[in-house]
Amino acid sequence: MADKDVEQTEERGHAPGVWWAELGTWGAVALIVFGGVAGVWVTFRLPGTPENLAYSYYGAAKVVAIGLVTVGCTLLGRRRARAAATKEASEQERV
Repeated sequence: MADKDVEQTEERGHAPGVWWAELGTWGAVALIVFGGVAGVWVTFRLPGTPENLAYSYYGAAKVVAIGLVTVGCTLLGRRRARAAATKEASEQERV
């Protein structure tokens, strides 16, 4: 194959993001609720609960933690955006 046949670009593709990156506020709240329900499910040892409860609690806690971090980041981003918009509006009124 000649060099002319191969097109080379310097751009590198972005790696796929994590699955919870685009959940938003309501998706994060759903994760928190789902993790809480999973924790209650394990506590009452309902059908489908594994023998080793520590892994089940650990999994439920991970889901809740991901939801809490996602909702915190989403709300913090909204707060910063709102503060920046308010600051721009007040600067434009002064001029």
